[in-house]
Amino acid sequence: MNKLIMGLCTALIISSPSFAAYERNKAVPVQQVLFGNVQSVRNITEQELVQDKNSGWKTFGGALLGGVIGNQFGGGSGRTAATILGSVIGGSVAHNRQQGSHYNQYHLVELMIKVENGEQFMVVQDKDSQMTFNTGDSVRLVYLSDNTVRVDKAY
Repeated sequence: MNKLIMGLCTALIISSPSFAAYERNKAVPVQQVLFGNVQSVRNITEQELVQDKNSGWKTFGGALLGGVIGNQFGGGSGRTAATILGSVIGGSVAHNRQQGSHYNQYHLVELMIKVENGEQFMVVQDKDSQMTFNTGDSVRLVYLSDNTVRVDKAY
């Protein structure tokens, strides 16, 4: 997995095009357009680990609730012990019940494109189910003003 990610990063650094997610129905300034043909297509996925940033507050809330419940039992030093024990148990239960992280999986397409002047570019972009690519397709590389590139079919 690490080799795949390192290979993609290297390919993106070597070739000037890069991953670009943009809204297809949005008007954006264009710097340059190159035309070429798809040499290869590969569907890939990228996983991103998303951590729950609210986990500390959830643990604190569990400890607070456990302390309030524990405070209802006993009297004197027994009540103090029950409050402390309730806080520890409540915080532990809240911490263990929460899912601290999950994965988002992004579907990408890797395209090797040979442009009219013979240069080859590799572009990795988000997969669009309405724009599927096959080897031999005529495409255009659209360089946008924010230093990103998008590949679309040339009609």
